[in-house]
Order: sequence, then structure tokens, then C-alpha cells
Amino acid sequence: MDQAKKLEKLLEQISRGELTPQQGLEQLRYFDFEPVGDFAKIDHHRQLRTGFPEVVWGPGKTTSQIKAIVQSMLKKSALVMVTRIGPEVANELQEEITGLVYYPQARICAFRDEHKATKRAGLISVISAGTADLPVAEEAALTAELCGFQVERLWDVGVAGIHRLLSHQSILARADVLIVVAGMEGALPSVVAGMVDCPVIAVPTSIGYGTSFGGLAPLLTMLNSCAAGVAVVNIDNGFGSAILAGQILRTATRISLNLDRENAH
Repeated sequence: MDQAKKLEKLLEQISRGELTPQQGLEQLRYFDFEPVGDFAKIDHHRQLRTGFPEVVWGPGKTTSQIKAIVQSMLKKSALVMVTRIGPEVANELQEEITGLVYYPQARICAFRDEHKATKRAGLISVISAGTADLPVAEEAALTAELCGFQVERLWDVGVAGIHRLLSHQSILARADVLIVVAGMEGALPSVVAGMVDCPVIAVPTSIGYGTSFGGLAPLLTMLNSCAAGVAVVNIDNGFGSAILAGQILRTATRISLNLDRENAH
């Protein structure tokens, strides 16, 4: 049974009273995907299910595959993102897809319909230890911004010159979630987490000399942090850190709304 017939059957069940509208909505959470050629299946209902839309991982796909996937997603989504895109591929995509914007430092191609864009509560602050960490840090910051969050950036404040961080304590204090990006030995998230009262998401990068083992050394440092309240994502995963920060803030907003409803009764 194809998707259209499945949807028709579901709507008929609701109209006959066999399912409540809420039960129908629950079924739709796991319902809609669209095949693209013989190489992809687009999960159009991921935002309904998880709060954030599906995002395209660029590496390993041909430009024509990425173009077809993006064009399919644009039919139903106000936000389309493709991560880890080089400038040559970005130029080809922009020639064929109107409104697609390339952010070279973040290596992200994105289309965002500002009329339908979601505005979300909460401030995410992104901190990088060094300038070499900026591609990962900017991936995190831009992802959070495109998803509708307010973002504040603080670059090049690593532990080699800790006074640079200490002179910006106001930025740390006003953040609702902090994303801290660091390579080398990866000590910065532990320092930051010892100074703040909000969640800290640590992002190890593959920046460093040979014994950093492509980011393994900072990853282990962050996992072994003695500071409480540190969550760690995978090496160079700026995107994942932004989504985790977003889910923390969405959960906090939902809890606050539920408490308001309970207090109103």
C-alpha cells in the first residue's frame, strides 16, 4: 500500500470515529517518508516526531543526489540543511536551487523560509578553545541559529591563555546551555563547567599534534572530566552538540508550560 492510500485509510478511520484525532496524530508521527530515486528515503515527519527536521549529511553523496534530496525536502520543510559541504559542491547546488545559502566556515548549505521559521526560547552560547576549532564551533552555532535559537559566540579562549575566558564571564553567566569546542588536550569544557550553573556540552575536535590521535585525546579528557554536568558528543560533531542543546531547551520549555497549566488549574 503506497503512502497516499495509507493516509486515505487513516483519515477514513478518523472520520468514522474508529480513531480519535489524537490517535491519528500519533500514527502520523511514524508515517510519512518519501523515496528519492533508489538511493534515499526522506523522513518528512522527523520534526513532528523529534522536534527538528531531517538534515542531510553531505559527504559520500554525489552532487546530483544531494540536489534531488534537497528538492524533495523543500516541498514540505521550511528548513533544509546539508552539512559538511565544500565550496565546489555548494556552487553547483546554488546554481540549481534558488534561495540556497552557503556558509563556508560552517560548511553548511541551507534554505530557511523566514516566514515559516520557528523561533525557540533559550540562549545557546558556543565557545571555542582556538581559532583552528572554528569550523566545528561554527557548525554548532549556525545549526542552533537555523533551528531557531538565540546564539552567542565566544572564540579563541582556550586554557593556554585562561585570562581570555575569565574576562568574558558575563557570557558564561547568561547562557542557558553552553557548547564548548576544543582540540589539543580538551581541557576547556572542564574549566567552563566548574564556573556555570547550566548544562555544558563538550565537543572534542581533531585538532592537535600526533598524540592527540585525531581527537581521541580530547575526547577522553572530556569523558573523564571531574566537573559535573558535562555531556560529550563525538569528535568534530558540532551539529550533534547543537541538536542536543536544542533538545535540552525544548524539554525545559515543555516542563515550564506544563507547570503553568497545572498552576492555572
